[in-house]
Amino acid sequence: MSLSLDGAASGAALAGLAGGSPLWLASAVALIAYAVAALRPAAAPASDDAQEPRLQLGAALVIGWIAQGAAIAAHAAGLGEPQPGARFGFAPALSVTVWLVLAVYAVESRVLPLPALRRALALLGAASVGLALAFPGEWRPGLASAWAPLHWVLGIAAYGLVGAAVLHAALLGHAERQLRLRPAGGVTPAPLGLPLLRLEKLTFRFVVAGFVVLSATLAVGWWFASPWRWDHKSVFSLLAWAVFAGLLVGRHVFGWRGRRATRWLYAGASLLLLAYVGSRFVLEVLMHRGGPA
Repeated sequence: MSLSLDGAASGAALAGLAGGSPLWLASAVALIAYAVAALRPAAAPASDDAQEPRLQLGAALVIGWIAQGAAIAAHAAGLGEPQPGARFGFAPALSVTVWLVLAVYAVESRVLPLPALRRALALLGAASVGLALAFPGEWRPGLASAWAPLHWVLGIAAYGLVGAAVLHAALLGHAERQLRLRPAGGVTPAPLGLPLLRLEKLTFRFVVAGFVVLSATLAVGWWFASPWRWDHKSVFSLLAWAVFAGLLVGRHVFGWRGRRATRWLYAGASLLLLAYVGSRFVLEVLMHRGGPA
């Protein structure tokens, strides 16, 4: 039965592509642009002709980001669907999360260029667009509460902010490894072009912002849920909230920094990922059934 449903979904997807569906057209443009940004080799930094390829790759990443945003909007608006409603699923949530992380990168790269991240982010963008096409989520023509869209938007924003914090924490770890491996008595380079303390401050600003938005998400979900459900999503979300709260208290009271702080951040981010994306992945892909959004 699940194979026939999967075949029907694939047939509908191909029909949408052939018919020029806005979702599929925007996704195709995003995939092509991200592929250009990820696969085209850039000129060496020391080359006199390096500026133009870097601009072209940056333009490809921006085009991919805009097209992915259009695909997300088409998906959320239900364009091409027979009736109004919304889709919920792990892949669309991942797509929005990656899109928000790319938005943060676009803003920061105006001040602090980080060309080393461009290829990795382009690959993430392409993967998230492809997953959203392959697993569009469960169609819900009606919502249980008028506050459900606010709860969903806040939750995805929390994902994006925590994702940005994880990205900066990974850069911070890379920068610290560069410092530890520098030759004795050598000149200390500026890791990735960013001062280490500034990178650390940026990381925890995103942690604080993500924690605040996650708190608002849980508050809206608890206040307007009818009734509140102690399911996997609720439990993992509360555990993630507790880990982030512990991280912020530990940093403020005990001055946590470095590996200890990033381990707490990675643990909280993993729990948050399991809260919605992980539970929906199990329901949609492994168990082939839907469930509460």
